[in-house]
Amino acid sequence: MKRINRRTLLQVSGMAAASLALRTKAWAAIQVPPDPIATTSAGKISGVMEDGINVFRSVPYGVDTAKTRFRAPIAPTAWSGVKECAVFTTMAPQLVAARASGPRPAASPTGNLPTSSSGVPGAPRDVGVQSEDCLHLNVFTPGLRDKKKRPVLCYFHGGAYNNGTVNSDLYDGKRLCHRGDVVVVTVNHRLNAFGYMYLGDLAPEYKDSGNAGQLDLVLALHWIKDNAAEFGADADRILIFGQSGGGAKCAALMATPVAKGLFHRVMTMSGQQIKGASIEIASGRAATVLDKLGAGGLKGKDLVAKIDSLTMEQIQDGARAVSSDWLPVVDDVILFRNPFDPDAPKLSETVPMMLGNTHDETGAVNGPASMTWEQAPDAVDRGVHEYLGPVTAQEAVDAFRKADPTYTPQQVARAVGTAFRAWAGQRMEAERRAANPVSQPRTWVYQMNFKGADGWATHTIDIPFMFDNIAIAQRQVGSDPQHVAEANALAAIMSQTLIEYARVGNPNGDSKDTGLPHWPAYDLKNRATMMWETKPRVENDPRGGERVEAEKSHYHQAGTPLP
Repeated sequence: MKRINRRTLLQVSGMAAASLALRTKAWAAIQVPPDPIATTSAGKISGVMEDGINVFRSVPYGVDTAKTRFRAPIAPTAWSGVKECAVFTTMAPQLVAARASGPRPAASPTGNLPTSSSGVPGAPRDVGVQSEDCLHLNVFTPGLRDKKKRPVLCYFHGGAYNNGTVNSDLYDGKRLCHRGDVVVVTVNHRLNAFGYMYLGDLAPEYKDSGNAGQLDLVLALHWIKDNAAEFGADADRILIFGQSGGGAKCAALMATPVAKGLFHRVMTMSGQQIKGASIEIASGRAATVLDKLGAGGLKGKDLVAKIDSLTMEQIQDGARAVSSDWLPVVDDVILFRNPFDPDAPKLSETVPMMLGNTHDETGAVNGPASMTWEQAPDAVDRGVHEYLGPVTAQEAVDAFRKADPTYTPQQVARAVGTAFRAWAGQRMEAERRAANPVSQPRTWVYQMNFKGADGWATHTIDIPFMFDNIAIAQRQVGSDPQHVAEANALAAIMSQTLIEYARVGNPNGDSKDTGLPHWPAYDLKNRATMMWETKPRVENDPRGGERVEAEKSHYHQAGTPLP
């Protein structure tokens, strides 16, 4: 063996030390930052740092609702140590089949993309298991405890009042955080029978049962307000927004006294709530479910004991007996009036509100591109008969064909379904806000015209634009490079408008550099509407002829009696 002299030893040692120093420096350069820690009102939580944003998922804002079944929610019990909140964990019990875990199914034989539980075609998969322990929210924030007062964008998911979850990358808030230095919060809450079955006339313990799901949202808003400073947020600038059922929940909160002061701006995306369920109707639905559960005729302590003995799955099965009829209940305990009937609620008349729908909103009227003019009335009648009122399907088709001679039979059928069924509630809410001189200058309306992968501007298409998450939703938006480029350009404007609205309570913001033409407040004379398309523009009374024809019918909301 060759002897190593002192000089060689020093040289080798020096190279080794230098190499170690370089490796240590390189490791330090690529080292993952420590997990962010936040101190909430119930205890410490740990999250993850993603793309420079602090992300906390499935943060408890209430106790397991199995312990408060059909009752008002309770704030979480304090814990010791640090609770890990890095991944999605649970979602509320659904009425549709679970879509968590395992690969998402392929497109159906009809060519329709598989949907999320919120009804979003081609959306990223839902994550988590169904559980009554579902009062969780997700927080995306650029900073912690930095004394900044960022506006909060609080999102409620769609899926009517039956299904849905925010446990999906579609609602990821990181790009909004980067674009506007905001805090994004997305909320899970009780649904279907768990959140909206009225039992208040059967047991005093259940006086809040018809609006338990709404009270979950109220509790979440209290949590946001109480913990705002920790997450670098402004407790006095909270925007609530939601799509479809999420928008409807926002509208219902606008008429809910216990929610007053907990939010400061509202945006509804294809989500309206004109009326709630009456006690009479709600009690009838509850009786149907209780009969299926073997609890028919029970009251008081006997009913409570029976309900407490049931499994989550048994209640889910019972809830399916009334399908999609779940709504907030005008119970004179939590909700004292219909949210937007006979007028817009004075309770929230000073709160700014932005309302929108998509051009081809409803898929209730289906038909092939080869549909003929002779076939169109039958398709309309099958799809939306109960919404037509005194107008016959043939009369509606004739009127819409005259209103826009460029329409094909398929387009006319879709337009009739949209105007009579889906768009009507949004028009009514906007008109009732515009009729009040206090709320009128605080009201704005939009129409989403940008087409998705299916060639229509359908229900849910505006979600990835508002969240600036086009890349996540290409199966929904489309994959043609030019189309995607145009979608991203529009998403930049729409998401920035949302941020400006959250920041100052006006979608025009206070800057001249938003890329948005001036957006006038909605009034009954001009009906100014922002048209979200490749180049956004304002149009007065778009589809006015269709609106006038649809107004011949009395508005009907699913889950409420026919007028």
